[in-house]
Amino acid sequence: MKNPSSKTLRERLKGRNLYLIGMMGSGKSTTGRPLSQAINYGFVDLDKVIEQVCDKSIQKIFEDEGENNFRSIENQILNEIGQRHSLIVSTGGGVITRSENWGILHQGIVIWLNTDKNIILARLKEDLGKRPLLEGKDTHKVLDQLYKDRVHIYAEADLEIVVSEESPEEIAQIIINKLPSILKDEEEQGAQQTTSM
Repeated sequence: MKNPSSKTLRERLKGRNLYLIGMMGSGKSTTGRPLSQAINYGFVDLDKVIEQVCDKSIQKIFEDEGENNFRSIENQILNEIGQRHSLIVSTGGGVITRSENWGILHQGIVIWLNTDKNIILARLKEDLGKRPLLEGKDTHKVLDQLYKDRVHIYAEADLEIVVSEESPEEIAQIIINKLPSILKDEEEQGAQQTTSM
């Protein structure tokens, strides 16, 4: 999937991390891998790192320590990841609910995968046991409420990608195609600031 523009894009990113945000099941991890390969970045799945560090599943952390403690662990690990560069970071669906996480996220570029709810529901049916916020609940209702609570926060992303039936590789390519417009805006702002000094 590498194309001539990916090297130029990598140079223009100047090592900034790309953070993928969105609802659980929106395709952040599956999109992150081909995206990282396409622009020759590293790939990190935040939830997987949390599980490795804590030596237990996300579900078990929720059970043993509650959501609040989980969010504190998530913040600490995100902060450590944020010290590194040239990474595609797939985040958990709720990472955006803590305002202090945005200080880390906005050091990079934040990309919201706004995925069709029916697609999310179909994906979540396969791994309901691994989703503590859904366990024993009406998945439709919980998802609707989570989306309603979070949509205005997700909207703070630098780039929104509306996802329907595309493959992860296709979504990665859409991101690659759209990133230059964000970088162009930033570069123009930087040039304006330089000339006004």
